[in-house]
Amino acid sequence: MEPVVSASTSATKPPPEVQAAEATATMQPAPLRKIMAVASIAAGIQFGWALQLTLLSPYVQILGTPHMWVSFIWFCGPVSGILVQPLVGYHSDRCTSRFGPRRPFIAAGTLAVTFAGFLIAFSADIGHLLGDELVATGEEHKIRPRTIGLVILGFWIIDFANNMLQGPCRALLADLAAGNQSKTKTAYALYTLFMAVGNVLGSAAGSSGGLYRILPFTTTKACHDECADVKTCFMISVLLLVVIVTVNLMYVKEKQLTVSIGKSEKGGMRELLGALQGLKRPMRILLLVTCFNWIAWFPFFEYNTDWMGVEVYGGKDKEQSVYDTGVREGATGMMVNSIVSGGASLGIGVLARGLGGEKRLWGVVNFLLAVCLAMTVPISKIAKHLRRYAVGAGGSLEPLPPSRGVKAAALTLYAVLGIPLAITYCIPFALASIFSTNAGAGQGLSLAVLNLAVVIPQMLMSAVSGPWDKLFGGSNLPSFVVGSVAAAISGILSITLLPSPPPDVKAAITGGGFH
Repeated sequence: MEPVVSASTSATKPPPEVQAAEATATMQPAPLRKIMAVASIAAGIQFGWALQLTLLSPYVQILGTPHMWVSFIWFCGPVSGILVQPLVGYHSDRCTSRFGPRRPFIAAGTLAVTFAGFLIAFSADIGHLLGDELVATGEEHKIRPRTIGLVILGFWIIDFANNMLQGPCRALLADLAAGNQSKTKTAYALYTLFMAVGNVLGSAAGSSGGLYRILPFTTTKACHDECADVKTCFMISVLLLVVIVTVNLMYVKEKQLTVSIGKSEKGGMRELLGALQGLKRPMRILLLVTCFNWIAWFPFFEYNTDWMGVEVYGGKDKEQSVYDTGVREGATGMMVNSIVSGGASLGIGVLARGLGGEKRLWGVVNFLLAVCLAMTVPISKIAKHLRRYAVGAGGSLEPLPPSRGVKAAALTLYAVLGIPLAITYCIPFALASIFSTNAGAGQGLSLAVLNLAVVIPQMLMSAVSGPWDKLFGGSNLPSFVVGSVAAAISGILSITLLPSPPPDVKAAITGGGFH
């Protein structure tokens, strides 16, 4: 049975989102197959995110972008999170399109991702047409300003589009669950699982090397092997997302939401600012813990493959083949990380019960995150100490790949980080939902408020991590150390200050698993 929401407002009626929530409570949940279909959109979204995490930082440096400027390229993600998620969430709750409240935003986001994906894929070819000089194989590090500009533009559009996609997808899952706790838990477990699937596929594509050979036309005079690999990966990403979303738009139908809004009602951003002013203590503490948590995570997301290429594999020059090998090994590490994260997400309920609650679990894994980020320093130092060299062309010394022990230690680090990552993607959002429900706030607005604690630290780290690393010689390690300290602070705050959820709703987020 398809969910139907119909509401109208007047001076004496509650806001539209409250009416919609009341209507949802009376609906029948959708079949599991439809919930699974919508959850599968996460795989298409995360495939693209995984490519960004594994390929874009190294790729823009290969094009000639200095290391210290890479962090500024990642500035868009936080900006788009602040601007897009609140507005899309607010207006999708009130969308009266005949296609339903969520699907128009999902379709628009997919079209934007498609455009941006092809812009990144063909950036070198378009850049050459606009005036960038051709470069020979092995000289890709020469600065190509037009190509760099197109990649950055595509990256920014994808970030805006993904933020347009994610919120309505999660909201549609909640609509389909229709307030049924078992179906809601199953829906978000499936969404998390498909996120892991997308991450695994994207990381595998980014780490494979030579993927361009399946599409020979991707290699051109302006786009050699590394560039052609990026092109192929993003074309596959776009195709996967378009297919999944098209199937969903045809298969999962929504009924029209009829909401009449008075002119005096606040807009999305104004309502968001109003919500910030009226936050209760539990939500304020949650935002603080989340803020430090994401200060910790962002350096790893931004530089993890570059760390493998430079510190672990010794590729100081971005054009060295050993650097490229290290980047691909880092992408493999992210694939392992995603596999562990997917498995851990299905056991969150068991872990929470074993450690005495959600806030204790979050605190413990934040300490684990702190240890892992700190361990990048000894792994890097040992790799440097044990590094061997071979005589290359022209008599120069070329670093050889690290020993098996160093490589195993680095990949183990990626794997272990999958555990705190799964918790980070689940518990803060569940707690935000619970605290906001107790305070009488809307779900979409509460997640938008929590998103501020995610994106503002990213903006901060994007602005300072490049110059901070340069201050200490251009290594990635200073930012990782800052992240380690932030993770430890987040763990302490979670255990000592963060309130536990009320007993009557606590079971709703600790049950976990499929039903």
